[in-house]
This record gives sequence, C-alpha cells and structure tokens, in this order.
Amino acid sequence: MIPPELVIVRGAGDLGSAVAWCLHTVGFRVVITEVPVPMAVRRTVAFCDAVYDGRAQVEGVTARLAGSVEDVDAVLAAGDIALMVDPDLSQALELAPLAVIDAIMAKANVGTRMDMAPIVIGLGPGFAAGRDVHAVIETNRGHYLARIIWEGSAQPDTGVPAPVEGHAEDRVLRAPAAGRVHWECDICSIVRAGQVLGEVAGQPVLAPFDGVLRGAIREGTEVPAGIKIGDVDPRLDVQACYTISDKARAIATSTLHALLILARRLERQC
Repeated sequence: MIPPELVIVRGAGDLGSAVAWCLHTVGFRVVITEVPVPMAVRRTVAFCDAVYDGRAQVEGVTARLAGSVEDVDAVLAAGDIALMVDPDLSQALELAPLAVIDAIMAKANVGTRMDMAPIVIGLGPGFAAGRDVHAVIETNRGHYLARIIWEGSAQPDTGVPAPVEGHAEDRVLRAPAAGRVHWECDICSIVRAGQVLGEVAGQPVLAPFDGVLRGAIREGTEVPAGIKIGDVDPRLDVQACYTISDKARAIATSTLHALLILARRLERQC
C-alpha cells in the first residue's frame, strides 16, 4: 500500500494537473503551486482556475485554493488537492514533501533544485537528471514520449506542436497585440474557419480552420503580443476537451512510475 506521502507539483496547467490527478487517485496527498496569474490555455483539464474561483475540477477530482500552509491540512483532510499561490515554494516547502515535481513547462529550469525534497522530478527540457533533479520525464511527442531519463536531459523544445490531421503551428492562437483578452466563444465551441473567436486590444483573433476551440486563456488576462492564448483542434470531438489528453496521461503515469522507483531506492537506503 502506498503511504499518504505529500507531493508538491509546481504548475497547474494541463500537464501538471494530469500529474496531480494521477498521484491523487493512487493515494498521495498533493499540493499544487501556481503563480498569481496563471496563463494556462487548456483550462477545462487544468486546476489553475482554482486561483480565481477557489476550486476547479478535472475528471472528478477537485482542487481547492489554500491561502496558507495552515489551510492545506483542511483541504487534504477533505480528500481534495490543495492549490497554493506560491511560485517560489517559500511556503510549500514547510510541508516537508517527499517529492517536488516541476511541471511548469517553462522550457527552462526556473528554480527547482535537487535539495528541495528527497525526490525531485522535472518534466521536459531545461532539467538535467543528476544535476538539478533526480529524474526527467520526456514531454516531446514521438517514440520517446514519457520516457524516464535517469541521466541527462529531455529533447530540446521544437516550438512547433505535433501535427493533428495536417495542422501543426496553425493550431495555436496567438495574441495579435498586447492587451487584455476578450473571447466571443467558450472553450469546447465548434468554430469555423475565419470566425472571430475574440480580440486583444481591438485586434481580432480568428479561427484558422474548422474545428473545436480546445483551449483559451482566461477572459480578461493581460498578455504580451505573440503569446499563445488558445488552440483549435480539427477533430470535432467536443468531449475530448473535458478529458486528460493521451500525452498528459502518459507523462503523468511515467512521473508516478519514476516517483515509486525513487521512493523504493530511499527505503533501501534507510
């Protein structure tokens, strides 16, 4: 039986949320940390909106906002995931976690260190196993997706999303200008090529092709020009917007696998 050890997951985007969901469902106590203004796009499968709304749900699992370390115990005791606005872990590390998992997906290490916890795992490029984390999880699609890396780094970020039915970079919606985002459509809406989906500072955001608005950054978010603010999926599967993706599920499962391997190693050292 897995003991109710506490794990901190940095980042409540779709990948970090999938990891948190996976660990929670097998019995780990999970605390997610976020920035004050999350910029996640796939919010229907991410816990990040708990920062604004106090709670968020993904596939039957609830995350609730904890305003302090003292609040975390109550949230965990209720059987939920606790989410803290604590980007540098200045509060969360007081909980003495078994593991810290960096799922920020910044394509670079923004401060995660191997001495933060007995087990430290990084997702994607920017980490080196054996230097700043104990293991790295490959996040690039392809043959090596979700591979556990015990020495070295993940593949470098290509900057181009994986093709879906012939669409790759054009799947990404980017801010046409700097300013506040306003949407005319909701996530999971069926959209048509050329349709106005929203605007930023008066500049329209257009649907690149027929599909589903799979992700959209939160209404009213202040963004710089060129940043990713949404994505369109050419597959007309609305229900897929509400479920963890195959990629995120694979990465979450491998993260759990790596965590269990490293936990067993720690047991043998005691």
